[in-house]
Amino acid sequence: MVSHTDLLQYITPVDWIIFFLVLAATLASVLYGQSLKSQLTEKEKNSPVELLLMGRKLTLPIFVATLVATWYGGIFGVTAQTFEKGIYNFLTQGVFWYLSYLLFAFFLVKKIRSHNAMTIAGLAGQLFGPQAERLTASLNFLNLLPLAYTISLGLFLQALFGGTLFLNTTIGVGIVTLWSLWGGFRAVVFSDLVQFVFMILGVVLVVVFAWAKMGSPLTLMNQLPASHFDWTGGETLSSILVWGFIALSTLVDPNFYQRCLAAESDKVAKRGILISTVIWFFFDCCTTLGALYARAALPEANPQNAYLQFSMQLVPPGVRGLILAGILATILSTLDAYLFNAATCLSYDFLNLKERFKLWHHHIALIFVAILSIFLGAYFDGNIIEVWKTLGSFSAACLLFPLLLGQWRPGAISQRSFCWAVSFGCIGIVAWRVLNQVYSIAPIDEFYIGLLLTTIPLLPSLLLKKA
Repeated sequence: MVSHTDLLQYITPVDWIIFFLVLAATLASVLYGQSLKSQLTEKEKNSPVELLLMGRKLTLPIFVATLVATWYGGIFGVTAQTFEKGIYNFLTQGVFWYLSYLLFAFFLVKKIRSHNAMTIAGLAGQLFGPQAERLTASLNFLNLLPLAYTISLGLFLQALFGGTLFLNTTIGVGIVTLWSLWGGFRAVVFSDLVQFVFMILGVVLVVVFAWAKMGSPLTLMNQLPASHFDWTGGETLSSILVWGFIALSTLVDPNFYQRCLAAESDKVAKRGILISTVIWFFFDCCTTLGALYARAALPEANPQNAYLQFSMQLVPPGVRGLILAGILATILSTLDAYLFNAATCLSYDFLNLKERFKLWHHHIALIFVAILSIFLGAYFDGNIIEVWKTLGSFSAACLLFPLLLGQWRPGAISQRSFCWAVSFGCIGIVAWRVLNQVYSIAPIDEFYIGLLLTTIPLLPSLLLKKA
């Protein structure tokens, strides 16, 4: 990351004031959300529906703000990949995901909401049984561990305030944990309202100033290597398609399901996803352009540092504070959602505390998830892309096909078949990864092994049902 000393030379008192005002506005939004709970009865305030889904009362503007903000926390990973490989990032982290969002909006929203479950693992329990619910919760927990976002937050705070990465990660995650403990899903949603505005503003300002100073994006074609405008990024087709399948994990993503289930109607959920997709497209255009400008201006910079370093050198005092606040908002808005949902997955689904669920169960789980994320984040040593690929593979390869099949053809596969298939897939991913590292068996991504081993055991059940 950009060193503490290097970054401080650009930040003025005005920038610090703006930066902390944005943080104050975030806290104020959480307080406002909590004040609205006064309209609820004591029973409603302490119900799981309020804690986990904000009483299923997300209106369209709030739905869009929290969904957009939650889904884009790895800004340093995205800009680093663009810096190194150009528009390949827009394909793997953009186009594939837009297709998944559209599939979710048009084909899954009504089916998901018709089950009236509280979580995606709860939906698996309704479709297959309690063992399937617990197994789904286990894989969701891996997918929800916010390692990429704890790493991003630690790197960002380290650049601002100095110190070790571990210390900054611990302090940052600790602060986010406190407001999540206090306000539940309502606190996450209302903090997203402010963070949504500033994360959009931050990336737009970088592009506006870069365009004014360095010329239109068309000039980048003469300033960057030709490989940066190759959609494949020099990767093989199989490697590219892995990202396509990982993007399909959106169809079984707990954060998407939670917001879909929390919407006040099917119409709000469907329209909200479509509007969010347009905003994500715009946001991705800005981050991609910003990172390409950074590569043209600072070709020798560290990819993880480049976007922040470039933006600080580019804009005038005052605007730097807004951009810093926007970057922080992008990270925090995703981190708090993942921490919260990982805790839900552990306490509500895996430990099966539904009938006797209490707020303190979720609080203990949230603290545990925060501590675990800090230490595991240190293990990956700042490699955000590797985190996404490693943990995303399990969910996309092993849950995608069985859960979609269960929704489209109820009764086609039994709970036993579901559990065996998902377990085979997980074992296959781990085994192939280890064997390939030791013996270099074949250049086949472990994702495909997991997908194959998950699908094959389900085929007999499908054929028998059809017959």
